[in-house]
Amino acid sequence: MRKTEIRRGTVGGLKFPNQGIVRTDEGVFVVKNTLPGQTISFYVRKKRAGRNEGQLEEIISPSPEETETPCPHFRICGGCAYQSVPAETENEWKRQMVSDLLASCVSEYPGMADRGYFEGIVPSPEAEGYRNKMEFSFGNMEKGGALTLGMHVSGRFHDVVTVEHCRIADPDMITLLKAVLDYALSRSWSAFNRNTHEGFLRHLLIRKGQRSGEILLDLVTTSGGGTLPEDFKDMLLSLKLEGQLSGILHTVNDALSDAIVNEETRLLYGRDYFTETILGKDFRITPFSFFQTNSAGAEVLYRKVREFAGEKKRRLIFDLYCGTGTIAQIMSDLAEKVVGVEVVEEAAEAAKENAERNGIDNIDFISADVAKVVSGLPERPELVVVDPPREGMSPKALGGLLRLGAESIIYVSCKPTSLVRDMKELFNAGYSLKRAAAVNLFPRTTGIETVALFAKE
Repeated sequence: MRKTEIRRGTVGGLKFPNQGIVRTDEGVFVVKNTLPGQTISFYVRKKRAGRNEGQLEEIISPSPEETETPCPHFRICGGCAYQSVPAETENEWKRQMVSDLLASCVSEYPGMADRGYFEGIVPSPEAEGYRNKMEFSFGNMEKGGALTLGMHVSGRFHDVVTVEHCRIADPDMITLLKAVLDYALSRSWSAFNRNTHEGFLRHLLIRKGQRSGEILLDLVTTSGGGTLPEDFKDMLLSLKLEGQLSGILHTVNDALSDAIVNEETRLLYGRDYFTETILGKDFRITPFSFFQTNSAGAEVLYRKVREFAGEKKRRLIFDLYCGTGTIAQIMSDLAEKVVGVEVVEEAAEAAKENAERNGIDNIDFISADVAKVVSGLPERPELVVVDPPREGMSPKALGGLLRLGAESIIYVSCKPTSLVRDMKELFNAGYSLKRAAAVNLFPRTTGIETVALFAKE
């Protein structure tokens, strides 16, 4: 990257939620961490056929849509991208971005999408304090600096800023963050250093049922510090919270990567799960089970999935990447039998318990990698719902899905570019796009969910 290759331009639109499009005499550049309407300067990072990339140098002037943000961490913390614009503007930008991505793919496959297939965006019921899960990291703002607990600094992954004024986390989570940080400072504990492999503290995982008010807290450390002192639990239980602590856990993780790896979890108080209610059904959620991070928004998303499924009764429905079984249970009255597949054994077991809790007896949950079992699943389903990770379905999993030959596929995606990539294979296999909609499940961040219905004529 040569700083002599500096360009200036105005962001005209979005390629991805925080990747602005800048048109210059040399072509179109994609520049991360920018918003439509901003005038910026940027370094030329890559120039190649089909995609030029720039590295943001400076925001010269803000977008006309931007106002003063109420969050002091904005543009320092890497968590949010839209704190400076009204919620309506964010929704419109995301709607347009998803629409453009889908249209670019559909244009390559004439006749494979219904007229008016894109139905716009559904906003989240809440735009602040909505998150039911936060994974905070321990670290510091600069090498050798004081201990911090919060989110990684934008563009500086090794640095962590304490986000004691976070606008999207539940307020109880911020109370717990500050209490745990103060306790760690009083003990002179240090953060784990990924370069030297020294230090004790790694992450603070907090999950809260927005409907139940139950809170699950898990302190993730290396094994070097042994067991946690008894007064750590007592300190947490003495806090004044809007909800109530249902469980306090201590997870040991000596893995070198920054991801939370559950090598051992010790129960310090209560139980190792919390409960939440979605669309009238109760779910038991363990520390590492997948569950949508916005409970009210999840109801909006699942209503859209159910709407796309229609009211036709099926003999067999598959729910792939089913997590704790939310979609499988919501679809259970549409089929004689539902089969859910989830690779995380803990989540699959929780899904079974959730179905029993809700009195649903026509679902079988399988703990396995979708890519390894999808081709060998029993019978041929009429409908398959897939809700894969951000990167979409692996080629093996997608190939297995297509060989099932289901009449309809509902694809739930948290990364629209992954959906568009897999759409091409669905089109090639003879599936047409009937309906699609975006759901702003992650307000203020770059996240966006897309639901698409495909049918084989």
